[in-house]
Amino acid sequence: MMVEDARQSEARYLLRHATLRQIEILEAVARLGSFTRAAEELFLTQPTVSAQVKSLSETVGMPLFEQIGRKIFLTDAGNLVARGCRDVIDALSNLEMSLNDLKGLKKGRLRLSVITTAKYFAPLAMGDFAKQFPDIEMELKVSNRDTLLKRIEDNLSDLYIIGHVPDSGLDLELIPFAPNPLVVIAHRDHPLARERHIPIERIAEEPFIMREPGSGIRHKVEEHFAQHGLKLKQRLVLEGNESIKHAVVGQLGISVVSEHALNLESEAGPLVKLDVEGFPLQRYWNIVYPRGKALSVIAREFLAFLKEHGGDYLKIG
Repeated sequence: MMVEDARQSEARYLLRHATLRQIEILEAVARLGSFTRAAEELFLTQPTVSAQVKSLSETVGMPLFEQIGRKIFLTDAGNLVARGCRDVIDALSNLEMSLNDLKGLKKGRLRLSVITTAKYFAPLAMGDFAKQFPDIEMELKVSNRDTLLKRIEDNLSDLYIIGHVPDSGLDLELIPFAPNPLVVIAHRDHPLARERHIPIERIAEEPFIMREPGSGIRHKVEEHFAQHGLKLKQRLVLEGNESIKHAVVGQLGISVVSEHALNLESEAGPLVKLDVEGFPLQRYWNIVYPRGKALSVIAREFLAFLKEHGGDYLKIG
């Protein structure tokens, strides 16, 4: 009981001494990693931003940032306070959107983070969604899987789109909404380009361009070949589908990519899908968000939109 009373007393102290402006400023500095950029975003002077952060640090009783060279970094206390500030801002934003919803309005902000391969369809879905709700603000962040997981941990977006969901320790709601097949690609002039029913053992003999460690595609490919007692002849490791496609065009080897990464490629272009036994490997696109997170009105609308129409943006060909 005494511990609980102490926590409530501390919470009341912060409520009395931390202002909403300080919360907004701290969140912006933490998100942007810069006092200057936060000042520009909030239309304030840099000395004002610095003074407000200093005042909040004094209220907390611990430094929230540390400076190394010209860069600033959140301290452990700063990370905790920044997450709390985001929770407060999200709660107020959700309240505003709920009140607008009661008035028959659809206003607010949708923040979406997606894995790199999803950049081929996410803007299309967001564009159609925006036609239904033209007054909403939108934010789209494209990143690799590790960065996206960190964004989930730091509560930086409303919803997240990812392929393979790793065992990260995060407690997530997971909604599969569309297939995400993986295919083997090669240069059009590759000796295997015209063959059919290529044995997987033959593919394992070819120089292979791999995704970076931690990639969901890499994990799936290595797992599949290991199940056949095979190990790939890795020639090159690259991040992202575009880099891999360029390397395949340069005839540095063959690779595996999401079939959706080929949607904008010309059928007469330099890349072809190989007809390999056991491929395509079937995976799924997933919408995820932290379990227990209170989704805003707009986020719930977009989630329903993707569940109903998401597959339309992922048709092959």
